[in-house]
Amino acid sequence: MKKKILFLTGTRADFGKLKSLIQICEKNENFEVHIFATGMHLHKQYGLTVNEIVKSGFKNIYKYINYTNESTMDLTLAKTIEGLSSYVNEEKPDLIVIHGDRVEALAGAIVGALNNILVAHIEGGEVSGTIDELIRHSVSKLSHVHFVSNEKAKKRLMQMGEIEKNIYEIGSPDVDIMFSNQLPSIKIVLQHYEIPFDKYAILMFHPVTTENEIAYRASNELVQAAIESDLNYVVIYPNNDLGSGEILKSYKLFEGNPKFKIFPSIRFEYFLVLLKNSQFIIGNSSAGIREAPYYGIPTINIGSRQMNRAMNKEIVNVDYDRDEIKQAISSVMKKGTYPAQNLFGIGESDKLFLEVLLKDDFWQINKQKSFRDIV
Repeated sequence: MKKKILFLTGTRADFGKLKSLIQICEKNENFEVHIFATGMHLHKQYGLTVNEIVKSGFKNIYKYINYTNESTMDLTLAKTIEGLSSYVNEEKPDLIVIHGDRVEALAGAIVGALNNILVAHIEGGEVSGTIDELIRHSVSKLSHVHFVSNEKAKKRLMQMGEIEKNIYEIGSPDVDIMFSNQLPSIKIVLQHYEIPFDKYAILMFHPVTTENEIAYRASNELVQAAIESDLNYVVIYPNNDLGSGEILKSYKLFEGNPKFKIFPSIRFEYFLVLLKNSQFIIGNSSAGIREAPYYGIPTINIGSRQMNRAMNKEIVNVDYDRDEIKQAISSVMKKGTYPAQNLFGIGESDKLFLEVLLKDDFWQINKQKSFRDIV
């Protein structure tokens, strides 16, 4: 009998991480794949990215709106648990696969653990400087099996008491897509999104939920610095965490300026091509920490959101200060690209993931977790 695997995705970012894993499982005759799409995917303001999941050709896509009028993370978590619990009790999956550090992932781990369903966490054991880290570690403790991006992440999970034999190092799954021969050309991407620039930088700035009171000031410093740099920018909306409204308010200063092309969202493969051909990426997106170094693209990382993440020495870290940001822009423009660096796998995550799932003993992992003491 086929094993039923449920992938949960709440954002354009985690879908990019999960996509190659979904693809390889859906092609395998041993598995029946389902997708629970929620979060930003169903939010029109952020590009209704569930359409990208549909366009990818996946079957069995269930759409669930989890945001509330209050848009607070605790209520979003509660609503996601409610919807996912109902779906799980009807479909009865054998495995729930979740990614990262969003409240949707936490909901998936809670529902799986409390319904005695095997939970696999992708990219646990990593660190950052915000509420995301608390969520990521909580998800890991509620999950039964872990697929990590590197040895450091594996060691952190073992430090947290996770059992070594249930931790698999597969690299970061988005690398599978980054070096795929199916990516479009830069010409196609620029035409598709009607981007008029030959040279440009990418600007992505997300809320830091623990710094909500300075969201507008922080983003405004970045906006002013970008305008004063007199360069071209492809700007992509922030995620929908607390503080996103303040960031979008500061982005109004870009309106009418021909040097800024603004998008609620960009398809993951197209974003990768834009990143690969950009002059640099600026803001506080994990794309600057994870994907950009694979292409040798300079990153200007602003503020505390990526604090303690695995940092490439070429990444320029600055505070929420206009002059400091402008100096960093000038610096990376003079220096240019650098040799590509590899910290999160070699692009075979999907194959390594499938190898694990095809082992009989994987499905025998004990759902009654035990704690491994460090001796």
